[in-house]
Amino acid sequence: MHIDWWTLGLQTANVSILIGLLAHFLFRPVARIVAQRQQAAAALMSDAAAAKTAALDEQQKAGAETARLAQERAGMLATAKAEADQIKASLDSAARADSERLRAAAQAEIAAARHDAAQADADRASIFALDIAARLLDRLPPQARIAGFADGLAAELGKLPPDTLAQLGSDGVPLKLLAPRPLDPDELQTCRGVLARALGRDAPLEIVVDAGLIAGLELEASHASVRNSFRNDLTQLKARLLAHDTDPA
Repeated sequence: MHIDWWTLGLQTANVSILIGLLAHFLFRPVARIVAQRQQAAAALMSDAAAAKTAALDEQQKAGAETARLAQERAGMLATAKAEADQIKASLDSAARADSERLRAAAQAEIAAARHDAAQADADRASIFALDIAARLLDRLPPQARIAGFADGLAAELGKLPPDTLAQLGSDGVPLKLLAPRPLDPDELQTCRGVLARALGRDAPLEIVVDAGLIAGLELEASHASVRNSFRNDLTQLKARLLAHDTDPA
């Protein structure tokens, strides 16, 4: 095989020149373009990454704001519910208070009506009893309105505390002896003797006629009062009737 070294040298020179020309006019511009494209792509990637980071930040901020708003809304709802519950409790309490007040007022009115009715019944009963007692005593001798009541009056005096008993008539002021009619001398003497034994001493007496006693005697002083009469008995009976009629049970 014969090799033409001149031809090979020329071809090699041509190839070298071609490569040089390609490197100068093709490869370098292409490489520069490729580098520019890579730089642009890198810039775009960097911008995209920055935009993605910014978007993620905004998303996180939006999520945090949404959570904050949800928490604030939940707090407002809880506060509104608590206020509503408080208002409801206040209204319920006020309604119960009004109901209790109305019930108490109704009970008070019923009790007052019962008391008034019982008072009226007791008054009528007292008047009726007084009338019957007066009619019955009118059929008895006048002495029956006084006889026997002096000892009862002395017994009531004995129930007083010793200090109170010692003060009766001790100041010189006459004790008022109430009687349903004027006392005759014997009755007056009897009353004086009975009271002197009960007091342990004589005491000045002032006789006061009070037909409302019907029968019996009463003794009044500045420190105490002692009663032994039909009027007092009827008054006590009337009080017991009222207490019984107005008893809630």
